[in-house]
Amino acid sequence: MSNDYCFAPPAVVSAPVRGTAARFPIRRIFCVGRNYEAHAKEMGVAVDREAPFYFTKAAGDYVPSGATVPYPPGTGNYHYEMELVVAVGKAGFRIDEEAALGHVFGYACGLDMTRRDLQLAAREQRRPWDLGKDFEQSAVLSEIVPADQCGHPASGVIELRVNGQTKQSSDLSLLIHGVPALLAHLSRYYHLEPGDLVYTGTPEGVGPVVAGDRIEGSIAGVGGIALAVGAAE
Repeated sequence: MSNDYCFAPPAVVSAPVRGTAARFPIRRIFCVGRNYEAHAKEMGVAVDREAPFYFTKAAGDYVPSGATVPYPPGTGNYHYEMELVVAVGKAGFRIDEEAALGHVFGYACGLDMTRRDLQLAAREQRRPWDLGKDFEQSAVLSEIVPADQCGHPASGVIELRVNGQTKQSSDLSLLIHGVPALLAHLSRYYHLEPGDLVYTGTPEGVGPVVAGDRIEGSIAGVGGIALAVGAAE
């Protein structure tokens, strides 16, 4: 088989891992929608406790904590969403909920950056959310903390601040679908593989940011995350 390509293939996208020089290669990014009741209500939709739903982001949307990103094109309503992120480290398909945590490599803080006006326009027209959710530099991620260092957080404060002012403050215990349930459900439809990330949803308090703003977030027992918003390109 020839190793020639029409152009250079993209480099492997990877995130740092706390306590080691080894990096976590990012394979896929799954995001859970409306997984806190108060956030669903602020978005004007009913809560569905029967089953989670998902959208995806490309691995290339990854941006490390501490970066500065330009205000994205095509939007006038650029929002933050603070989330607990699960890093999958063991392959699995149709995983039993009781065994799900055995497939977790670790956890991180994430920002699901959103072009809210484009997302809501798509929702109104019953179209996919891709333009609002899956765009360059929209998946911000902190270093990944191995589960053997942080355990499996099922409770603890999750917060986000913009320019030092608290905008989101909730608790992981308020997730409608916890990590074991999410991995069990998602694995009914996908063969989960090492390198997959699952952004587990955001609490209430989402809102817009503009050029010059600085976002900082934290999750008890996991760590922190930061992002600066630059001018539009």
